[in-house]
Amino acid sequence: EGLKIAQEKELCEKYMGQFPVISISLKSVDGPDYQAACDALCTVIGNEAGRFRFLQESKQLDEEERNAYRRLIRVDVKGEANFALTYAALVDSLKTLCRLLEKHYQRKVIVLIDEYDVPLDKAFQSGYYDKMIGLIRNMLGNVLKTNDSLYFAVLTGCLRISKESIFTGLNNLKIHTVSDTRYDEYFGFTDEDVDELLADPTIPPKNYWANTSGNTLILRLLQKADQTTKDQIEELINGGIIVKSIRQELTYRDIDDSVDNIWSVLYATGYLTGKHVENEDADIFALQIPNGEITKLFTVLVQDWFKETTLADSARINRFCQAFPSGDTAMIQDMLYDYLWDSISIRDSAVRKGMKENFYHGLLLGLLQSQGTWSVQSNAETGEGYSDISIRTPERVGIVIEIKYAHDGNLEKACAEALRQIEEKKYASGLQRRGMKKVLKYGIAFCEKECMVAMT
Repeated sequence: EGLKIAQEKELCEKYMGQFPVISISLKSVDGPDYQAACDALCTVIGNEAGRFRFLQESKQLDEEERNAYRRLIRVDVKGEANFALTYAALVDSLKTLCRLLEKHYQRKVIVLIDEYDVPLDKAFQSGYYDKMIGLIRNMLGNVLKTNDSLYFAVLTGCLRISKESIFTGLNNLKIHTVSDTRYDEYFGFTDEDVDELLADPTIPPKNYWANTSGNTLILRLLQKADQTTKDQIEELINGGIIVKSIRQELTYRDIDDSVDNIWSVLYATGYLTGKHVENEDADIFALQIPNGEITKLFTVLVQDWFKETTLADSARINRFCQAFPSGDTAMIQDMLYDYLWDSISIRDSAVRKGMKENFYHGLLLGLLQSQGTWSVQSNAETGEGYSDISIRTPERVGIVIEIKYAHDGNLEKACAEALRQIEEKKYASGLQRRGMKKVLKYGIAFCEKECMVAMT
């Protein structure tokens, strides 16, 4: 009630409440080993079967059938559920439940299975993939292939995994991917829905995706990325488009074979959107990040990844940081230049000019904060204003850093402007008042992946 489907009177009269429905999600079928995953699957099946406890007393079932139901919801003497099914009972469980429900209601059963591929992903990551393939294949084969009690079934998941022969023999299987348009208006939000949701300016949009999805796919992409792939990620984050061949039938084994396969998975899972490139093969797509929320998610993950990989090389980062109290501008500039080329730059074209420095500020701050004995502050009041970065070392050397983005590409001019601001705002005076014997002042200018360092 209250939804648009309720306006379809004839449809509702024919279907609503007219069929027994089995509805499960396999999202929670996970575990460090195969047995733990089997136990989780037993729990999912047992909880769903538990919704039909009237089958224990159903007069439409004979005693053997009622006992078959009780085995699905095994209850111990204390009344607590114990969903420990044998392998044979587990692979036949959904088919068994369908048969019992059909006999009770005298109607064939609708089966809804969400996240059907999640157990395979989890199994692949934990090393029991082949066993899980066999279990899922047999269970789905029983309920979908050799089940006279089935009216129809709907399965939803991220990847098409037909190459694993999970659905062998399902002649009536109809597949709809994110590239198909037949049902696009029935899933998620239409343009009209979004316009209506945004009509109230007092209710700003909130971050949803990052809190509901696993982001291991992006991390896999970053970890496997060569320089070409890093450049492509950078292009996407900065609002650009990349052209890729999309494979819509992948196994989880395939994903890690090539970094190019991960683009296909990101497309299938909604991290990227795209459309077919005209006059190209059917699998060639122009890909881009679909919205600001996923752009932000990519950005945060890229920054975390860069920080983690950078900090892993402690000798290199220590050399870089120690060049600041030593006044070695040449080393700072050379190493910072290398870090910029190792990183994935985020140059958000939508932000104000004054915000262009944010990415570089964050990158430099993360590097300098690696020194545990230093007091490193960002945007701290150190004079007649707030310096970008201020540092106090145990040797009582103070460091002030002002960062500028050279919009016109003139790095030397931007450095001079940064140093002039340090003097005009008297940023050094705050550190001197806090007992620093010497204060070094750095103006650092950036333009895309170029940099220049100046000192007074």
